[in-house]
Amino acid sequence: MARFTLAHHGDMQGWQTALSQLPAATSAELFDAASVTLKLELADPAHADQMLASLQALHPWRKGPWQIGPIHIDTEWRSDWKWNRLKPIVTSLAGSRILDIGCGNGYFGWRMLAAGATEVVGIDPTLVFCMQHQAVQRYARHPRHWVLPLRIEELPLTRQFDHVFSMGVLYHRRDPLEHINSLVALTELGGMLVLETLLVDGPDSLRPNDRYARMRNVWCLPTADQIIDWLEQAGCGDITIIDVSPTLVAEQRSTAWMRFESLAEALDPTDSKRTVEGHPAPLRGIFVARPHAAK
Repeated sequence: MARFTLAHHGDMQGWQTALSQLPAATSAELFDAASVTLKLELADPAHADQMLASLQALHPWRKGPWQIGPIHIDTEWRSDWKWNRLKPIVTSLAGSRILDIGCGNGYFGWRMLAAGATEVVGIDPTLVFCMQHQAVQRYARHPRHWVLPLRIEELPLTRQFDHVFSMGVLYHRRDPLEHINSLVALTELGGMLVLETLLVDGPDSLRPNDRYARMRNVWCLPTADQIIDWLEQAGCGDITIIDVSPTLVAEQRSTAWMRFESLAEALDPTDSKRTVEGHPAPLRGIFVARPHAAK
């Protein structure tokens, strides 16, 4: 694919070199645990340091944690915490074909497969996350899990998936309702749409003038009622809020695998309930809805 070329990203050669230098393994077995764990035996145990160097060359690792053979990857996000919040719907994933929008390195896709999904297609335009998925697949070789360097605008809006997940994307969209309409268009009627997003606890949405928690591209933090209204406008029913939780610095933080600044630096040092810009600190909600009529 043209996007996996040096012409498309200046770091591609280094990433490709890191992938090529991953050491061989004689066996590999993927199984579910608190971290996504890839149990494997290196052909030469002395190559563990090379594995560490290759995986660290794909910095930053944001979603996880992972255990890849002898290497533990302590990612910026404790994504296993978010997965635990999804437990009310996990049993619904069995036998399903799933689209994970903004999937990052594909962490949640592995959890979905372990929960019984038959196929997971992840899309994310950030190429280093796609390369991280390729690193895992060098050993896992799973035939029904993809992470593709695509945006939702590049997908044909036809009802292709039993369930569609959009986690951590809505607030980056200039037109949130348009995004939700696209999610609904991709979900089978009666299927499940899972929307996880930043929101505000109050009567009015928040539209930052400049940055929110040091992020430039945050356009709108809606209220829960506004999200429900958008889902209804898009043709959804059976709308449920399965979780609303503040994001804590124990859940999102800098580590040896994500060395940039993280949530702690985005909060007011004198008031952890406010961002450095003076906005309410991050609060995330998970909404589940089912498309019931064609738009």
